[in-house]
Amino acid sequence: MLTIYIHPLINRFPQILSQSLILGTITTTTLVSVTFTINTTAFAQTPTISSREVTNYAKAVLAMEPVRQQAFEEIKKLIGSKDIPKIICNEPKSVSSLPGKAKDIAIKYCNDSQKIVESNELTTEKFNQITVEIQKNNPLKEQLYNTLLRLQQISPAPPSK
Repeated sequence: MLTIYIHPLINRFPQILSQSLILGTITTTTLVSVTFTINTTAFAQTPTISSREVTNYAKAVLAMEPVRQQAFEEIKKLIGSKDIPKIICNEPKSVSSLPGKAKDIAIKYCNDSQKIVESNELTTEKFNQITVEIQKNNPLKEQLYNTLLRLQQISPAPPSK
């Protein structure tokens, strides 16, 4: 279950390199993290997150960003000048409040994002756990930031349309 929610995770890194993609990626991270249902009681303990999981998480976030941007733009075109409401995939009311085709786009985005997470060897629970931990753990947040930079340097983003 996914939630489309925007909240930048990294706001204290002054580096200019790949800022727009990094910010979009981080936005997607938070967006998708709230997308999956978070069970706060399960996260009461400090989780152990391996470097491999951080890398898989970063790969998933990078893969989700173009999908998120496309869904957002399509919904924006359909809705017009109205504000796009917050879409929480596991809350039917938030999705059902969208007009017909926009609702279909949001549902497809949620399903695609979940598949992306799973194709990067993470469960939705682990993805959420990492997201929650990144929001409160600055060393982990920096590790994610550096991993995102490294991955983008290895395989540059596709050119914009």
